[in-house]
Amino acid sequence: MSTTETIIIAAIGDLHVTETSKGQYAALFREMSDQADVIVLAGDLTNFGKTPEAESLAEDIRCASKPVVGVLGNHDFECGQPENVARILHQAGMTVLDEQAVVIEGVGFAGVKGFLGGFGRGELAPFGEAAVKTFVDEANNEARKLENGLRSLRTDRSVAVLHYAPIPQTLEGEPIEIFPYLGSARLADAIDRFEHVKLAVHGHAHHGSYEGKTMRGIPVYNVAQHVVGPKFGRPYALFTV
Repeated sequence: MSTTETIIIAAIGDLHVTETSKGQYAALFREMSDQADVIVLAGDLTNFGKTPEAESLAEDIRCASKPVVGVLGNHDFECGQPENVARILHQAGMTVLDEQAVVIEGVGFAGVKGFLGGFGRGELAPFGEAAVKTFVDEANNEARKLENGLRSLRTDRSVAVLHYAPIPQTLEGEPIEIFPYLGSARLADAIDRFEHVKLAVHGHAHHGSYEGKTMRGIPVYNVAQHVVGPKFGRPYALFTV
């Protein structure tokens, strides 16, 4: 499936909605709907993954007049009920990607939360203790889900949506010691397998850098609102795909 018409995407990560922030993002979802054809959320949508937090965000999402897609982040798992968070947001009209991909106006969207693991020579290998192997299995599983989602798309243009970073360049500004806890190169490996991926977005690194590229040259953008806000004077980034 393909089309020659481009679409505009508004992407934002790390909303960290709390129980007391009801209505905080309602106007923003209306604004993003005016500026873009699709709204993309790059994880850490709630602060602790609590039901009232998800319900508060769901009310704001209902203010959007354009499709909303995205992934959960590590904060959305904190209370041990990510399925409940996803269900509440889905009922509000958001497509939570993870195990599914979606095509909107000829552009494919696939995404996962991602996981830790590091980059290059610092990438953790599945060797030694069982706990280490379990850790790496989780990173590999997230990368496999992303790869499967991207493979299922039959579009000539796709966007990969993540929470954790797939490359180290967009982490620059964070302490280098914590880079392995902010993302995994395995995610970039999955992205680079597909020529139809035109860009990837992630959040998580509040003090990171805005842009970088995978080894194959696919643009990657850190759309955490803490990074985007100072750069553009608004908490979301706009992309034409």
